[in-house]
Amino acid sequence: MSSSPTGPSAPADQPADGPAASPASAAPAPAAPPPVPAGRPDRVVPTWSDPVAAQASEAVGGPWGRHAVTGRALFWTPLRICLLYATVVLAAAWLKQAPCADGNWAGSVQYTHFCYSDTVPLFTLHGLDAAAVPYLDSAVEYPVLTGAFTALAALLGRAYGDLATAAGLLPQVPPVQAYYVATCLLLTLCAFLLVREVLALAGHRPWDAAMVGLSPLLLVHAFTNWDLFAVALATGGLWAWARSRPVLAGVLLGLGVAAKFYPLLLLGALFLLCLRAGRVREWLRAAVAAGAAWLAVDLPVALLAPENWSLFFRLNTARPADPDSIWNILITASDGRFLDGPLPEGTPPVLLNTVVAVCVLLVCAGLGWLVLRAPVRPRVAQVAFLLVAAFLLVTKVWSPQYSLWLLPLAVLARPRWRALLLWQAAEAVLWVVRMLWYLGTEDRGVGVEWFFLAVTVRDLAVVVLMGLVVRDVLHPDGDVVRTSWPGVDDPAGGPLDGAPDRLTLRRRVPA
Repeated sequence: MSSSPTGPSAPADQPADGPAASPASAAPAPAAPPPVPAGRPDRVVPTWSDPVAAQASEAVGGPWGRHAVTGRALFWTPLRICLLYATVVLAAAWLKQAPCADGNWAGSVQYTHFCYSDTVPLFTLHGLDAAAVPYLDSAVEYPVLTGAFTALAALLGRAYGDLATAAGLLPQVPPVQAYYVATCLLLTLCAFLLVREVLALAGHRPWDAAMVGLSPLLLVHAFTNWDLFAVALATGGLWAWARSRPVLAGVLLGLGVAAKFYPLLLLGALFLLCLRAGRVREWLRAAVAAGAAWLAVDLPVALLAPENWSLFFRLNTARPADPDSIWNILITASDGRFLDGPLPEGTPPVLLNTVVAVCVLLVCAGLGWLVLRAPVRPRVAQVAFLLVAAFLLVTKVWSPQYSLWLLPLAVLARPRWRALLLWQAAEAVLWVVRMLWYLGTEDRGVGVEWFFLAVTVRDLAVVVLMGLVVRDVLHPDGDVVRTSWPGVDDPAGGPLDGAPDRLTLRRRVPA
C-alpha cells in the first residue's frame, strides 16, 4: 500500500498550474523533506510520534513494534477502531444522561447528576409533545435545520410509542423519554460521521480521529444540545473541500449554517486562504453553493412563518451577555455598570452588540494578516480553528456545547494529545462547576466566583491552544502534520494543497 486510503489525493494529483512542493512563492520555501524510507508504514504511528500516546501504550505492551505489520488488518482498521472508541465514549455519555431522560427532574437531578440537556425541557416548550410542526405551529429559537432535526426525533419517538402500544412487547416509556432516546441515537450517528470525516481529513494520520472518538468533550456534551448535527455538516463541508469539490463543500457548509450559524466562519477561513493562493474562483463557487443551500432550506419557512422564522435573529440581537462570556464577567465585576448598564428585559444591548461586532472584525483582520504574512500558507484546519476559537472568545454567547465546534478543528489543526486533553479537561471541569452553580449554595452548590474561575481557566486553555497553533503557522517546521510525513502540505487543502502564493505580505527575497 503506497498511500493512505483515507487521505486526500497524492501530490501527483495537484492542479497543473501550481507546483506540488512548497505553497509559498513570495518567501523561501522550507527545505524539502527526505523521501519516505523503504519499509516505512503508510501512515503515521501515534506511539512513535506522540509522547502521550507512547506512554498510554505501556498499558497494552508498549509502542508499536518497528517490524510490526501495519495497514493490513481485515477488520480492525483505524476507522473501525476509532468508531469503537466513539461507541464506548457515547455509551458512557448516555449513562451520564440517563437520570434526566424521563423528564422527571425532581430534586434538581439535572444539576446533581450533571445530566442537564436542552432537548428535554424544549420538548414541551416547542410543542413537540403535541406533534406541533416547528415554526409553522410553534416558535423555535433555533435555525431551521435544527428545528427539523427535533421534529424528526419527535416523529421517531411517537413511532416507538405507537409500536410499543400496539405490540405490547416493548417497554412503555414517557413520550419525552422516547423523544430523548431518538435524539441521542440521531446525535450518535452524527458523532460517528464526524469521526469518519476527521479520519478522511487527516491524510496519513488516520489515528488522529481517535482524538475525536475518545474526546472528553464528546462525553460531556454529545447530548447537551443538537450541535453535533451542525458540526457533522460543517466538517463534511471541509471534507468535500479537501476532495476538491467546492460546490459540494458549499452545499454542506450552507446546510450547516441552516443548523447553526458558525459554519459561516469556515467560509471566511477558506476565503483568506484562497485570497493568498489566488484561488478565489473556487471559493466563489463554494460560497454561491452555500448561499443557495441555505436559501433552499430557509426561504420556504421564512415565507410561510416569517415571525417564527425570525425569532432566532431577534433573540440573538436582544440577548444579554451569556454567563460564561468574558463580557458577563466584566459586567458582573462592575456591578452591572459596564457597557449598556441595567436595561429593561427584552431591550437589545446596543453597546454590547457594537463592541462584539468590532471585536469580531478585529479578529478577522488580525487573522487575515497572519494568513498573508505567514512564511508558508497555513493549513485550512489551522485557520478555521483560530477563527472559530477567537470568535467564541470575543462573542457574547458561548453556550457550553458550542465547544464541540472546536473539537474537529483543534484535532486537525494541532493533533497533539497533551494540549487537547488539557483543554477538554478544563471544559469538563467547567461543566461540573456550572451545574453546581445552577444548583445554588443553599443546596450545596458553589458561588458564582467559582464559576467565573472555571470560565477563566477554560478561556486560558483555549488561548494557549491558539498560541500553539499560531506558533506552528509562523514556524511551519514545527507543524506536526507537515513534519510527520515527507512532502505533505495540507491534507485538507483540496484546491489549495500545493498551490503557489499569489498574494502575501512578505518581502520578496532576491534570487
